[in-house]
Amino acid sequence: LSVDLPYQTKRSYATISSCTRCSYPPTRSGRSMGNDGGWTTIESEPGVFHQLIQEFGVSGLQVEELWSLDAESLEALRPVYGLVFLFKWVAEKDVREIAHNTLGKVFFAKQVIQNACATQALLAILMNAPQLQLGSTLSSFREFTADFPPEMKGLAISNSDAIRLAHNSFARPEPLIPEEPSESSKGEDAFHFISYVPVDGVLYELDGLKEGPIALCSCSDGDWLHKVVPHIQERIARYAEKEIRFNVMAVVGDKLEAAQKQLAAKESLRAAALQRLTGEPTSSGSGACQGTPMSLDGLPAAAAAAAPDLPDLPGDREALRALVGHLEQEVMVLQDQVQSETDKRRRWSDENIRRRHNYVPLLFNMLQLIAERGQMGPLVERARTIK
Repeated sequence: LSVDLPYQTKRSYATISSCTRCSYPPTRSGRSMGNDGGWTTIESEPGVFHQLIQEFGVSGLQVEELWSLDAESLEALRPVYGLVFLFKWVAEKDVREIAHNTLGKVFFAKQVIQNACATQALLAILMNAPQLQLGSTLSSFREFTADFPPEMKGLAISNSDAIRLAHNSFARPEPLIPEEPSESSKGEDAFHFISYVPVDGVLYELDGLKEGPIALCSCSDGDWLHKVVPHIQERIARYAEKEIRFNVMAVVGDKLEAAQKQLAAKESLRAAALQRLTGEPTSSGSGACQGTPMSLDGLPAAAAAAAPDLPDLPGDREALRALVGHLEQEVMVLQDQVQSETDKRRRWSDENIRRRHNYVPLLFNMLQLIAERGQMGPLVERARTIK
């Protein structure tokens, strides 16, 4: 993340999990497997958060990782509904005042269960964006908890089977669980997710470990992304001398859906222009781009139906040829965007399958085969030598 600090590679923070000791009450051995009523840790990855949103039943959104907080990068992501910030949690006194009179206006839930901060940070964004179609599960939950105080909202989240099951869908089966945490695990760093969201002209920081939302400044839909940057930069700079692992993700509109709608519109306009130019009916996939993977007929029905009414076309043949050429270039660009977003989702899906897979049987079988071939002894001795 580049924020006036030395550039850090993605691997410095991409697999950081949610907080493991910065919340309460602790669960058995500090490691929730998801099948005993506990909550598992969540990796700070866009593909994971995107899948969580889908598990909640919310559509029309995706999650993008921010590599920079410059104005151009932020503008390219619009519409943005909120930011999720991951940082190393340390015990410190926060003298900032909690915003009052926000009950019923700002959805804020106090974190009352371990490892839930990733889901709570995401819910804080979804629940505070009234323009989103949340689906039946979250819509009912928001309505039910609207007048609950923060701690009651947190308890409601912890007791929601639907939310917990969605969160724990990333729990990897771990048959070997120590009864007590090891000495090494006791010294592990704790990381924590918080959210930044605009609500009714005010930019809020929502941290489930605080007593309530913190009002940062006034804002509008058009400038809140620029106003949040100094607050994130200040947070990073506070730990910059000793810590480089930070992550910022944005909950944004569905880029694949948006590209498909634009492609449907351009395909329709190109087909109409070609028909005017040739005087013959022309399918949307004809012309210089004929045979390309995407055409109007190949788009989802919702995207094709979203194509706007066609504008008046020029009557001059040269102007029509120029328009067709321009549209063909735009169609190819949009096709690339659709393919890129499709590939991204396929990659996210593959990575999530690997996250959930239990590799222990594979390792046991590998060790058994190595032992049967008489190779275990030399490998053990070699490992001892290296150690």
